[in-house]
Amino acid sequence: MLSRKNDVTLIARKEHADAISRNGLTVNGDMKGVLRIKADTEIRELPPDSLIILTTKVHDSRKALEGVVKLLRNDTTILILQNGIGNEEIVRSVVDDKCHVERGVLHFGAEFLKPGEVTIMKGWVVLGNTEKGREIAKVFNESGLEARVVDDLKKDVWKKLTINCVINPLTAMLEVRDYEIVVPPLDRLRHEIVKECIEVATKEGVVFKSGLAETIDREISGLKNYSSMHQDLMKGRQTEIDFLNGKVVEMGSKHGIPTPVNETVVSMIKYLEATHAREVERK
Repeated sequence: MLSRKNDVTLIARKEHADAISRNGLTVNGDMKGVLRIKADTEIRELPPDSLIILTTKVHDSRKALEGVVKLLRNDTTILILQNGIGNEEIVRSVVDDKCHVERGVLHFGAEFLKPGEVTIMKGWVVLGNTEKGREIAKVFNESGLEARVVDDLKKDVWKKLTINCVINPLTAMLEVRDYEIVVPPLDRLRHEIVKECIEVATKEGVVFKSGLAETIDREISGLKNYSSMHQDLMKGRQTEIDFLNGKVVEMGSKHGIPTPVNETVVSMIKYLEATHAREVERK
């Protein structure tokens, strides 16, 4: 959608980039159609005032950016649109002060079907109320993507983290779509995950109003996609559990807050990661 009014290049794995170059990007779901956009496997040049939108898995951030460092300019901006917490630290450790780094929160559901074809459940992007954040929001909105600017981005980051701590591991373990975990037998499990996240967030200076668990239930009940963690496990890939529930456990330990439910979830996903990886290798 950004390519309607901007010069956009999608950086992807070779099979995906080749399919897009041949036939365009087929989009299903809320944004149906075939998009004719440029695709490549790496960033080869950065014109003035370039925006790099980082949407890789968090654990792939360093690898994705290391080849770009030599091209960065002081007018380049990297916008982090990833799950989890701790992303900025990873990015800054690679790029140092060579460019501007901005964080955002992405509320889109997506499924990678095959090279050259994806399904998108349209949502919105949340950006911080900074000069650069407002500038990016304007570009997004002018392209038909909904972007919202907020004064307290950290709170949005924590809310999205909490939602992901519920959706991702539970849907991955049960092999179901997001909305299917909002059922009575899982009520206590979902709400205990949220409770631990809230307790840790409070120690980190983020305070939520009461009723967050119920709000999250309502949001999840409208999501029809398979979560990214479910998709990763099915493909035998590493998940982002360390930057989701694992980060809650880590920060909880720092503050002396017990997080037994999140800790259990992490252990189970780690087991499934290893199991699915072996199964994919055998195939």
